[in-house]
Amino acid sequence: MSALDDLAVEPFHDAGEAQRARMLSRLADTQLSVALVGEPVGDQIELRMFPLEHGPVALACDSEDRLADFFGEAVAYAAMPGRVLAGLLRDEGAGLLINPGHPSEMMLDAAILDWLAGALAARPEAAQARLRLLAPAPGVVADLALPLAERLADMRELVSGAALAGVGRDGSSEELAGHVVVIAGADEGHQDAIAKALSEALAFLPPQDGGVDITFRDGPLPPAALQFDLSPPEPARPRRRDGPPILR
Repeated sequence: MSALDDLAVEPFHDAGEAQRARMLSRLADTQLSVALVGEPVGDQIELRMFPLEHGPVALACDSEDRLADFFGEAVAYAAMPGRVLAGLLRDEGAGLLINPGHPSEMMLDAAILDWLAGALAARPEAAQARLRLLAPAPGVVADLALPLAERLADMRELVSGAALAGVGRDGSSEELAGHVVVIAGADEGHQDAIAKALSEALAFLPPQDGGVDITFRDGPLPPAALQFDLSPPEPARPRRRDGPPILR
């Protein structure tokens, strides 16, 4: 099972919009092996295209073994992140078949790849330096908490804390004007990359009233906000035998 398979709790084309968006977001950062016509010549490659009824389609898997299994033999391939492959195929107006025969199988037509490339071009909006931060709306937490937690887990070595907060509307202590992801303890040299990655993640999630901005701070996270657990996962402990040890 791969990281894409783990997200495929149901087939991609049967999943709801939010689940499909999470799979596409993970696909963008997944290293793919895409089938080629022949071995690369220098930095030049020719994608192996399959003519289908709705247009040409390239074939890629999230491991070279899966690609070889599909063809029944080793094939020429190029390894690249999903975001790069999506951009190449978008320029050609072609589609992409991912992981055929596996739980994460996806047939992405040219329109989906065009949307994906557009989402990956998202840039963060700079939040105001002084914000009145409140508890986030329950509906926003339901939509954003889990996928943001998954994305932030990839950055746990770059930040000391993260939270989702509501932004108070001027003149009101309760009404929310929008939301913000607050990042603490990020080195200034990493902030642009962190903001870009979070902005991309938000582009795959349902839009929220007032939008969701990203801000950085050195101080403590707001107490009313939803704070994300960025502690590393505990290593798996070896299972104890149910009976006495076997003597040799």
